[in-house]
Amino acid sequence: MLNGLKLSGALKARFEDIHSGRTQPVPARDAATVVVLRDHAERGLEAFMLRRVASMAFAPGAYVFPGGSVDPRDGEADLAWSGPSPAEWGAAFAAGETLARELVCAAVRETFEETLVLLAGPTESTVVDDTRGEGWEADRQALLDRSLSFGEFLDRRDLVLRSDLLRPWAHWITPVIEPRRYDTRFFVAGMPDGQRARDVSTEADRVAWVRPAEAVERARAGEWFLLPPTLATMVELSAYETVADVLAAPRQIVTHEPVAEIVDGEAWLRLPEGVAEHYPQR
Repeated sequence: MLNGLKLSGALKARFEDIHSGRTQPVPARDAATVVVLRDHAERGLEAFMLRRVASMAFAPGAYVFPGGSVDPRDGEADLAWSGPSPAEWGAAFAAGETLARELVCAAVRETFEETLVLLAGPTESTVVDDTRGEGWEADRQALLDRSLSFGEFLDRRDLVLRSDLLRPWAHWITPVIEPRRYDTRFFVAGMPDGQRARDVSTEADRVAWVRPAEAVERARAGEWFLLPPTLATMVELSAYETVADVLAAPRQIVTHEPVAEIVDGEAWLRLPEGVAEHYPQR
């Protein structure tokens, strides 16, 4: 099927249950994902990726970008903020101001939780230069167990959230046939000078800096499993040579929510143009 991805028997059964009304789709949870980018002297533009451990309920074994669900406290209005306002982010992502604030905070928080990359600084024009050490790790753990909100973390550290270091990139909603669903906004950001990204998450067993075109090649060869939104993002990023090029690229955010259908007795997920062709042939 052109521009489609063949689904497993389990997802076909779930599609039939939902289509017949025997099962109701689960609500999609608001989430944020950040594509952290860097310029490598020899390899050029690279993106940071994590491979999810095989025991994860959602997308086990998939290579993904840092990110996760919104914490309701991410919408705290009194945190120090620099850059585009929540209203401006809401306009970019077709979201209300409160949700936009939550999404930006979730993007920065989740990236720090999973990689130690922190898009925040002591002033509106600076960024933290090192997030390693016992104190930072204690704060990261407190964010993970939700004993500390993101706003409290910034306040404790006397830091300003740098929303100007992020750019809006995409919006994907998990298909209704999936038992776990996310309404995810994608951001891009350059790796801050002085910081180092590394895996500090129990959800990943491998990390990699990879050229977008290489990630696409690995997906096509069946070496890496990339979810459709991740693959689509890497296909798009393959057109750029530097972080500056990506951050300067004009973007009009279009919402993608792939739809399942039955064709000749097989279940397929219809994908945007130019995505399915990069999966291994079946």
